[in-house]
Amino acid sequence: MNVKSLIWNKFTLMLMLIALGAGGYVYWGNNQKQTEQNRYRTVALETGDVIQTVSANGTLNPVVLVSVGTQVSGTVRKLYTDFNDKVQKGQVLAELDPPLFNAQVQQSEANVRNAQASLDLAQANETRMKTLLEQEYISRQEYDQSQQALKSGRAQVELAQAQLQKDRTNLNYTVIRAPVSGVVVSRSVDVGQTVAASFQTPELFKIAQDLSRMQIDSSFAEADIGKIKVGQPVRFTVDAFAGRSFSGVVKQVRLNPTNVSNVITYDVVVAVDNPEQILLPGMTAYVNIVVAERHDVVLVPNAALRFRPKDIEQKKSGGKRNKKDGEGLSGTVYVQTNGSPEPVRIRIGITDNKVTEVLAGALKAGDSVIVEDTLDNGVAASAQGAPGNMRLRMF
Repeated sequence: MNVKSLIWNKFTLMLMLIALGAGGYVYWGNNQKQTEQNRYRTVALETGDVIQTVSANGTLNPVVLVSVGTQVSGTVRKLYTDFNDKVQKGQVLAELDPPLFNAQVQQSEANVRNAQASLDLAQANETRMKTLLEQEYISRQEYDQSQQALKSGRAQVELAQAQLQKDRTNLNYTVIRAPVSGVVVSRSVDVGQTVAASFQTPELFKIAQDLSRMQIDSSFAEADIGKIKVGQPVRFTVDAFAGRSFSGVVKQVRLNPTNVSNVITYDVVVAVDNPEQILLPGMTAYVNIVVAERHDVVLVPNAALRFRPKDIEQKKSGGKRNKKDGEGLSGTVYVQTNGSPEPVRIRIGITDNKVTEVLAGALKAGDSVIVEDTLDNGVAASAQGAPGNMRLRMF
């Protein structure tokens, strides 16, 4: 190979390298422009309904839950009911051993008879003394003494009768009866157990008066309590029936606050119908109270309200809700103009944490707003060397 041919080959190789470099640069530039154009993911505004709720956990309880105790001490002799039994008002639930109370009744009855005998004697003495006084055989003082003995005898009879009534009442208390009709949800005693009635009545049974009507006792934060009113609709779920939603209504907002670690909450009572009686006392309820509704309004995704371009300082509010601006709160969203994000101020209303109501602004249904910077999130970083909107697919 001569020198001329060698030079020609080198020149040809250089031309090929230059052509390849230029082609690669053009290809890279086109991809870069395409990547920049597809950098921002947008979503079109839609019209629809939005429901704002506040949430908390609560516990299902019967509306009326009666604790049945005993007013006398003794040993449980018989039990006539158990868990889940339906009982009627006045029905016997249990009996205490009565011999001691029977003996007290018998003693009081004897005391009454003794007091009555003393009264009869005093009555006879008073009659005789009255006759003797009329015949002036005794002094007035002796007659007054006979009258005093008669009055004392009557008082002793009344005292003995009152004690007898008390002992009979205590004897009746050895039979424990249901104060209301309902279902026994708790039994705390067994046969042979001794119960002692002192300053605090021991609890033997708990009776739920009507399990077809329940209530939820829930604790809501003070930030939400101002939005909750009596009569508002409630939706809730329980772990026992996953995927099923139940309804209720706000019955009461109790004024007594609870302070735990400087966190203030208020008890909100929710009335619940339970016709199937599948909701049981003690179940945990996840409560959502509807505090506002809007229908057929323009909706903006919350992701658009949170979005901020990388080169714009993120505000503490996250861009979702700022200061008051007339009716509602002000917010900022971004639209894409010539490939660049441009801010648009809007007034926003209620939210369901996914979308937010648009009250006023330059946007209307169908306009697109930016919800994500794909390059900033690292999703499209690989697209810089690939054409179009290529994404990695996860299998």
